[in-house]
Order: sequence, then structure tokens, then C-alpha cells
Amino acid sequence: MAVEPIYVPNPKEGLFSRRTKARLGKVSSYILLLLLLLVIGVPVFWMLSGSLKTTQEITAIPMKWLPSSLRWENFKDAWNAAPFDRFYINTIITTAFGSGLELVNATLTAYALAFLRFPKKTLVFIIILVALMIPDEVVILPNYLTVASIPLFGWNWVNTYQGIIIPGASVAFGAFFLRQAFLGLPREVLDAAKVDGCSHVRMLWDMVVPMARPAILTFGMLSLVAKWNEYLWPLVITNEDRMRTLTVGLTYLFDNEGNTEWGVVMAGTVFVLAPLIFIFIWAQRFIIEGITSGATKG
Repeated sequence: MAVEPIYVPNPKEGLFSRRTKARLGKVSSYILLLLLLLVIGVPVFWMLSGSLKTTQEITAIPMKWLPSSLRWENFKDAWNAAPFDRFYINTIITTAFGSGLELVNATLTAYALAFLRFPKKTLVFIIILVALMIPDEVVILPNYLTVASIPLFGWNWVNTYQGIIIPGASVAFGAFFLRQAFLGLPREVLDAAKVDGCSHVRMLWDMVVPMARPAILTFGMLSLVAKWNEYLWPLVITNEDRMRTLTVGLTYLFDNEGNTEWGVVMAGTVFVLAPLIFIFIWAQRFIIEGITSGATKG
């Protein structure tokens, strides 16, 4: 049976021994984690609590953290105040296809930048890096003018799913993020696959994607959240209720005259937030499995 060695403090270490420093570091990490949990958790708790309160309770001073009685009518009022069933359908369609196309484009672009040889490869990568520095608000007007009248075809994609999805189907961050992940893969395994005559399509599908699954899943989740929460572009490219998304639909709950029922607004916010929470709870085991499998490769 192995005997754990007895740690003897070294007088030269000063007031704090190595073990004491390690304990202080662990305690500091827990304190920072608790602060982060409070920063994230308190607003979410306030939203959930507010969705079951009246407006008077929400605006009361001093603050009331819990409702005096559960007001479930807020959810019914929020659902009836706008066509949220249609908003859900639109958001699910645009998020699923938008994230899917973005993930496919990012994976193919990253593979080309990491493993293929073609003219001006460095210049293409620099252009992608420059695109990362351009704010989304700058390209809103050019995108709208393009989508409103597609060159060569003259199609009008305003108030259409393709009008919402296509302009955001390729994002520079995804190509950059996955390229860096692909460059970190073990080259010996990929070189051996090339020697065996593995084609690029097969190497991407059978070698690169499985080994880079943690990075791909991480980017997929980031893309999913970004598409689900997107507000500005769906607001600009749609002007009919039948094509609005959830984030734009929340504005229907605000009263222009200042008589907003904040409990109803928070109940509507729960409609937007709840699917993302359930998706993350369902997908976290795949992310953990991907990280674990990636840590054992090499």
C-alpha cells in the first residue's frame, strides 16, 4: 500500500507555505465562481420572479424578490398579446437553417484554410480577419438593398425565410475559430491518412470532424444562441407579423404610451429564454463527451 509522503514546511517559503497558497487559490476560485453565478443568476431569477408578479410588485420600493401570489395569467396574456405560435415557428426555422448553414460553411472554409493549398491563401485569411472587425450594423443597409432586389435575378426576399437566413449563413468568426482548432489537430494522424490515399472529403468527415468535435460543438452552440437571439436583421428585413421572430415579437408587449405591463413582458421573455435553456441542458453531455474524447486523442 502506497504511503502518502508527509509534507514538511520549508522555512524559506516564508509566511505562506506552498500548500497554503494552493488552498488560498482554490478558495479565491470558488469566490470568483460564486460572484459570476450571482451576476448571471440574479437577473434570471428576477425575470422568473417578475413573470409571476403584478407591475406594482415589480416597481415596488423596497424591492420584493418574491411575488405575494403567483400570477400565471401573465403567461396567458403575453401569449395572447401577439401571435407567439407563429413567432416560434419562424424562429425555429431561421435558427435551424441559419445555424446549420453557418456551421457547414465555417467547417468547409476552415478545412480549406488549414489543409488545402491554393493561390493567395494568406490573403484570403487576412480578408476573413478584416471581416471580423466590421460591425454588423455597418452591413445592414447593403444587405437589405441586396436582398430586397437580388442582382441578376431581380428577386425580392423581403418577408421571406431566405431573406432572414442567407445574409447570415457565413460568419468570419466561425471560419477563424475552426481553422485554429483544425491546426491544433495531430498532424501525424492526418499525414498517415493522406499516405493511405484518403480523399479530402473522407478525411474531413472521418478524421477532422471527429477529432475537432469539441470545437465544432462549441461553435455550433454559439451560433445557435446568436441566431435565436438575433433582433436587428429580422426587424429590418420583415414588416409583416407572419414573418416576425420571437425577439422582434417581444416588442409587441410594450405600450407606446408608457402603460407597459412588466409582468407580461417578463413572461414573454421566458418564452424566448426557456428553449435555449432546455437545448443547453440536452446538449451539454455531447459537449462534455466531445471535450473528453478530444483530450484523449494524440
